[in-house]
Amino acid sequence: MSDPVAGRAVGQHPHLEEVTVRSERVFDGGFLHVNRDTVRLPNGRETHREYILHPGAVMIIALLDDGSVVMERQWRHPLGRAFIEFPAGKIDAGEMPLATCVRELAEETGYAAARFTHLATINNAISYSDEHIELYLAEGLTAGEARLDDGEFLDVFTVAPAEVLDWVRDGRITDVKTIIGAFWLEKIVAGTWTAAER
Repeated sequence: MSDPVAGRAVGQHPHLEEVTVRSERVFDGGFLHVNRDTVRLPNGRETHREYILHPGAVMIIALLDDGSVVMERQWRHPLGRAFIEFPAGKIDAGEMPLATCVRELAEETGYAAARFTHLATINNAISYSDEHIELYLAEGLTAGEARLDDGEFLDVFTVAPAEVLDWVRDGRITDVKTIIGAFWLEKIVAGTWTAAER
Protein backbone atom coordinates (compact mmCIF):
# COMPACT_ATOMS: atom_id res chain seq x y z
CA MET A 1 0.00 0.00 0.00
CA SER A 2 1.40 3.41 -0.95
CA ASP A 3 1.37 6.60 1.05
CA PRO A 4 0.24 9.13 -1.62
CA VAL A 5 1.86 12.07 0.13
CA ALA A 6 5.20 10.66 1.23
CA GLY A 7 5.44 8.25 -1.70
CA ARG A 8 6.51 5.49 0.66
CA ALA A 9 4.84 2.25 1.67
CA VAL A 10 2.66 2.47 4.77
CA GLY A 11 4.36 0.40 7.46
CA GLN A 12 7.87 1.70 6.80
CA HIS A 13 7.68 4.01 9.84
CA PRO A 14 7.10 1.56 12.73
CA HIS A 15 8.67 3.96 15.21
CA LEU A 16 5.73 6.33 14.55
CA GLU A 17 2.80 3.93 14.14
CA GLU A 18 -0.11 3.82 16.54
CA VAL A 19 -2.02 0.52 16.83
CA THR A 20 -5.78 0.63 17.39
CA VAL A 21 -6.74 -1.46 20.41
CA ARG A 22 -10.46 -0.55 20.58
CA SER A 23 -12.77 1.61 18.50
CA GLU A 24 -16.05 3.06 19.76
CA ARG A 25 -18.64 5.06 17.80
CA VAL A 26 -19.60 7.98 20.03
CA PHE A 27 -21.79 9.93 17.61
CA ASP A 28 -23.82 8.98 14.54
CA GLY A 29 -25.15 11.91 12.56
CA GLY A 30 -26.90 12.05 9.23
CA PHE A 31 -23.66 13.12 7.55
CA LEU A 32 -20.77 12.78 9.98
CA HIS A 33 -19.81 10.11 12.51
CA VAL A 34 -17.36 10.38 15.40
CA ASN A 35 -15.15 7.58 16.71
CA ARG A 36 -13.16 7.40 19.94
CA ASP A 37 -10.31 4.92 19.61
CA THR A 38 -7.93 3.55 22.17
CA VAL A 39 -4.49 3.32 20.57
CA ARG A 40 -1.16 1.88 21.62
CA LEU A 41 1.66 4.38 21.08
CA PRO A 42 5.14 3.41 19.84
CA ASN A 43 6.39 3.49 23.46
CA GLY A 44 3.73 0.94 24.51
CA ARG A 45 1.47 3.35 26.39
CA GLU A 46 -2.22 3.70 25.53
CA THR A 47 -4.15 6.88 24.83
CA HIS A 48 -7.33 8.00 23.04
CA ARG A 49 -7.92 9.50 19.62
CA GLU A 50 -11.22 11.12 18.66
CA TYR A 51 -11.89 11.75 15.00
CA ILE A 52 -14.60 12.46 12.48
CA LEU A 53 -15.43 9.94 9.76
CA HIS A 54 -16.21 11.66 6.46
CA PRO A 55 -17.32 10.08 3.16
CA GLY A 56 -14.90 12.18 1.09
CA ALA A 57 -15.53 15.01 -1.33
CA VAL A 58 -14.51 16.52 -4.63
CA MET A 59 -13.54 20.07 -5.56
CA ILE A 60 -13.67 21.35 -9.13
CA ILE A 61 -11.49 24.03 -10.71
CA ALA A 62 -13.85 24.92 -13.57
CA LEU A 63 -11.76 26.76 -16.17
CA LEU A 64 -13.69 28.63 -18.85
CA ASP A 65 -12.43 29.14 -22.41
CA ASP A 66 -11.82 32.85 -21.67
CA GLY A 67 -9.39 31.89 -18.88
CA SER A 68 -11.68 32.75 -15.97
CA VAL A 69 -12.82 30.26 -13.35
CA VAL A 70 -16.18 29.50 -11.77
CA MET A 71 -16.41 30.33 -8.06
CA GLU A 72 -19.10 30.23 -5.40
CA ARG A 73 -20.00 32.21 -2.30
CA GLN A 74 -21.71 30.06 0.30
CA TRP A 75 -22.70 30.42 3.96
CA ARG A 76 -20.84 28.02 6.26
CA HIS A 77 -22.69 27.59 9.54
CA PRO A 78 -19.80 26.44 11.82
CA LEU A 79 -17.99 29.75 11.25
CA GLY A 80 -21.07 31.89 10.82
CA ARG A 81 -20.15 33.60 7.57
CA ALA A 82 -20.06 33.28 3.78
CA PHE A 83 -16.94 31.86 2.13
CA ILE A 84 -15.59 32.11 -1.42
CA GLU A 85 -14.88 28.61 -2.72
CA PHE A 86 -14.43 26.50 -5.80
CA PRO A 87 -17.45 24.25 -6.49
CA ALA A 88 -17.30 21.17 -4.31
CA GLY A 89 -19.44 18.45 -2.82
CA LYS A 90 -19.66 15.26 -0.83
CA ILE A 91 -19.16 11.88 -2.49
CA ASP A 92 -22.35 9.86 -2.06
CA ALA A 93 -22.21 6.23 -0.94
CA GLY A 94 -21.15 4.01 -3.84
CA GLU A 95 -20.42 6.99 -6.09
CA MET A 96 -17.15 7.39 -7.98
CA PRO A 97 -15.45 10.78 -7.49
CA LEU A 98 -15.72 11.64 -11.19
CA ALA A 99 -19.49 11.08 -11.07
CA THR A 100 -19.61 13.38 -8.05
CA CYS A 101 -17.79 16.06 -10.08
CA VAL A 102 -20.27 15.87 -12.93
CA ARG A 103 -23.24 15.95 -10.55
CA GLU A 104 -21.99 18.70 -8.24
CA LEU A 105 -20.80 21.01 -11.02
CA ALA A 106 -24.17 20.76 -12.77
CA GLU A 107 -26.26 21.04 -9.60
CA GLU A 108 -24.39 23.97 -8.05
CA THR A 109 -23.36 26.00 -11.10
CA GLY A 110 -25.32 24.71 -14.10
CA TYR A 111 -22.11 24.06 -16.03
CA ALA A 112 -21.28 20.81 -17.84
CA ALA A 113 -17.68 19.98 -18.75
CA ALA A 114 -16.29 18.17 -21.80
CA ARG A 115 -13.20 17.10 -19.82
CA PHE A 116 -12.37 16.38 -16.19
CA THR A 117 -8.75 15.80 -15.16
CA HIS A 118 -7.84 14.48 -11.71
CA LEU A 119 -5.17 16.70 -10.17
CA ALA A 120 -4.54 15.56 -6.61
CA THR A 121 -5.91 14.09 -3.41
CA ILE A 122 -5.71 16.25 -0.31
CA ASN A 123 -6.28 15.39 3.34
CA ASN A 124 -7.50 18.65 4.79
CA ALA A 125 -7.97 17.85 8.49
CA ILE A 126 -5.47 15.11 9.32
CA SER A 127 -5.47 15.57 13.09
CA TYR A 128 -9.20 15.03 13.58
CA SER A 129 -10.80 13.59 10.41
CA ASP A 130 -10.25 10.97 7.71
CA GLU A 131 -11.70 13.34 5.10
CA HIS A 132 -10.07 13.37 1.68
CA ILE A 133 -10.88 15.73 -1.17
CA GLU A 134 -10.26 14.82 -4.80
CA LEU A 135 -9.25 17.86 -6.85
CA TYR A 136 -10.31 17.99 -10.50
CA LEU A 137 -9.81 20.40 -13.38
CA ALA A 138 -12.94 20.84 -15.54
CA GLU A 139 -12.55 22.22 -19.09
CA GLY A 140 -14.71 22.66 -22.16
CA LEU A 141 -17.52 24.16 -20.12
CA THR A 142 -21.08 24.69 -21.33
CA ALA A 143 -23.44 26.88 -19.29
CA GLY A 144 -26.81 25.64 -18.11
CA GLU A 145 -29.31 25.96 -15.27
CA ALA A 146 -28.21 25.19 -11.72
CA ARG A 147 -30.31 22.68 -9.75
CA LEU A 148 -29.58 23.46 -6.10
CA ASP A 149 -30.61 21.07 -3.35
CA ASP A 150 -33.38 22.13 -0.97
CA GLY A 151 -31.80 24.32 1.67
CA GLU A 152 -28.79 25.16 -0.51
CA PHE A 153 -28.20 28.83 -1.27
CA LEU A 154 -25.14 30.21 -3.04
CA ASP A 155 -23.87 32.85 -5.45
CA VAL A 156 -22.06 31.64 -8.58
CA PHE A 157 -19.68 33.98 -10.40
CA THR A 158 -16.57 33.93 -12.58
CA VAL A 159 -13.24 35.54 -11.83
CA ALA A 160 -9.72 35.75 -13.30
CA PRO A 161 -7.13 33.38 -11.79
CA ALA A 162 -4.91 36.31 -10.75
CA GLU A 163 -7.77 37.73 -8.72
CA VAL A 164 -8.27 34.40 -6.96
CA LEU A 165 -4.64 34.53 -5.85
CA ASP A 166 -5.06 38.15 -4.72
CA TRP A 167 -8.01 37.06 -2.59
CA VAL A 168 -5.89 34.31 -1.03
CA ARG A 169 -3.14 36.81 -0.24
CA ASP A 170 -5.45 39.43 1.27
CA GLY A 171 -7.46 36.91 3.32
CA ARG A 172 -10.76 37.05 1.46
CA ILE A 173 -10.28 33.35 0.64
CA THR A 174 -9.44 31.28 3.72
CA ASP A 175 -10.98 27.93 2.78
CA VAL A 176 -8.06 25.49 2.66
CA LYS A 177 -9.23 23.43 -0.33
CA THR A 178 -9.78 26.61 -2.35
CA ILE A 179 -6.33 27.94 -1.39
CA ILE A 180 -4.75 24.69 -2.58
CA GLY A 181 -6.86 24.85 -5.74
CA ALA A 182 -5.71 28.43 -6.34
CA PHE A 183 -2.08 27.34 -6.34
CA TRP A 184 -2.86 24.44 -8.68
CA LEU A 185 -4.69 26.90 -10.93
CA GLU A 186 -1.71 29.27 -10.98
CA LYS A 187 0.64 26.45 -12.08
CA ILE A 188 -1.83 25.10 -14.68
CA VAL A 189 -2.39 28.53 -16.25
CA ALA A 190 1.39 29.11 -16.32
CA GLY A 191 1.92 25.70 -17.93
CA THR A 192 4.36 24.57 -15.22
CA TRP A 193 2.18 21.80 -13.73
CA THR A 194 0.05 19.24 -15.51
CA ALA A 195 -1.95 16.32 -14.13
CA ALA A 196 0.65 13.86 -15.49
CA GLU A 197 3.44 15.49 -13.47
CA ARG A 198 1.91 15.15 -10.03
